[in-house]
Amino acid sequence: MEIPVTGFVFHADDSDPLHSHQLFITSWDGVPIHVHQFRGITSFDAGHRHQYAGTTEPAPSGIPHTHRYFTVTSVDDGHRHQVSGVTGPAIPLPNGGHYHEFRGTTSVSGVNPHTHQYSGQTSL
Repeated sequence: MEIPVTGFVFHADDSDPLHSHQLFITSWDGVPIHVHQFRGITSFDAGHRHQYAGTTEPAPSGIPHTHRYFTVTSVDDGHRHQVSGVTGPAIPLPNGGHYHEFRGTTSVSGVNPHTHQYSGQTSL
């Protein structure tokens, strides 16, 4: 079974001899797709907090949807945590576009095993 996919490859320059190209898929089976950026700072637990940032997985545009997300936190207090989950549904904006809310608990990590809470809103 073949699924039509459209997109483009982004090439910045040739300054790095071991460079790679970024592939941006713009539609899947005829439906436009999009992603959102997300970032934040975890709760303060076990004497520290972590920063995190990432990009959601693609989802179709123009229909009710959510996005899966996954990233790892900054290294603080000698360790990092995984941040992953599924955003809430799209929240429409009055002038068009939308964003998603997300929240969760990080993976367990650290010499003194612990978790952190996180929450936020994706980019538009």
